[in-house]
Amino acid sequence: MIRILHNNNNNNYNSLLITSPSQPIAFRNLSVFSKYSRAMAPPILSLALPSETGRVLSIQSHTVQGYVGNKSAVFPLQLLGYDVDPIMSVQFSNHTGEPTFKGQVLNGKQLWELIEGLEANNLLYYTHLLTGYIGSVSFLDTVLEVVSKLRSINPALTYVCDPVMGDDGKLYVPEELVAVYREKVVPVASMLTPNQFEAEKLTGFRIASEQDGREACRHLHAAGPSKVVITSICIDGTLLLIGSHEKEKGQSPVQFKIVIPKIPAYFTGTGDLTTALLLGWSNKYPNNLEKAAELAVSSLQAVLSRTLKDYEKAGYDPQTSSLEIRLIQSQDDIRDPEINYKAQLYD
Repeated sequence: MIRILHNNNNNNYNSLLITSPSQPIAFRNLSVFSKYSRAMAPPILSLALPSETGRVLSIQSHTVQGYVGNKSAVFPLQLLGYDVDPIMSVQFSNHTGEPTFKGQVLNGKQLWELIEGLEANNLLYYTHLLTGYIGSVSFLDTVLEVVSKLRSINPALTYVCDPVMGDDGKLYVPEELVAVYREKVVPVASMLTPNQFEAEKLTGFRIASEQDGREACRHLHAAGPSKVVITSICIDGTLLLIGSHEKEKGQSPVQFKIVIPKIPAYFTGTGDLTTALLLGWSNKYPNNLEKAAELAVSSLQAVLSRTLKDYEKAGYDPQTSSLEIRLIQSQDDIRDPEINYKAQLYD
C-alpha cells in the first residue's frame, strides 16, 4: 500500500509511505518524484512497488567472463525474488586465476560518488547490503560509511558480510584488512559467512574441532552479528558447514552442522554463491537459519554436480584447473531446490 502525504509548507515536497501488510517498509521524501512528475518521468518501481522479499545493494567484484562476485550473487538473488542493485568493486576481463586478466579497480572515493548519486535521487532505500571481496583498507572504510548511511535511511537494514580474506592458511588480501574486519566490520554485520581460515583470523584462535567451530561462532556473536555461518570447515577429513543463530542477545544460540560431500575439483565463485543463497533463504526463513542453510547447501551442491558432469561431457578432466560454475543452467535448482542435505542440531 502506498500513501502520499503532503507537506503543508510546500506542496512541491511530498512524502511517500510504503507499507506492507505487517509493517511500514519505507518513509521517503518525494521531492524528486514531485519535481519530475510534471515531465511524466516514470516512477522507480522497485521503490514504489517493492518486492515482498527485499531490495539488495551488492558490493562485490565483477568479471566480464565467468561467475564470481556479483556474477555469482545477483542472478540467484533475482531468481529468489529480490531486486538487486550491483556495485562492482573491481571489473576484470576474467577470473584472476587465469594466465592473465585486465580491468579496473574501484576506489573508495568512486564508491562514495555512486552512493551520493543514488542519495541525490532518493534511491538509497535498501533492505539488505551484501559485501564480498574487498581489496583495500580505504575501500573497506568507505563500505563502513555506506553501512552507516543506509541505516540512517532504513534502521532495519540487514548487512550480510562475506569477509573474503583467504583460504587454506593463506591470505589474499593485505594483512591490515584483518584488523578492520575484526574491529569495525564484524560489530555492524547482521550475518557473517567466513570460511574456516577467515573465522580463525576473526577470532584469533585455531579451529581444529567441531567444538572449536561452535565456540568461534559464539565469539563472533558476542562481537556483533546474530547469525554466523562458517561455510566450510574440514575436521578429520570431513567437510562441514557450521551455523549459529543467536535469536536474542545474550541467549545461547541455536547451533547446527551440515555434512557436505567433498567433490574432487576446484570451482570459482562458490563462496559468493553460498553467501547470496544464505541471504536469500534466511530472509525467507528469518527464525530458521538451519532451514535456510539446508536450502543453500542443496542448491550449491546441485550447481556443482551439474558443472562437474558438463565438464566431463565436454571431455575435460575437471581436476586439472578451476571450473566455472554452470549457474544459468542450474536456475531450477536455485529457485526450488530439493533438500538433499539436512542440518543436525547440536544439543
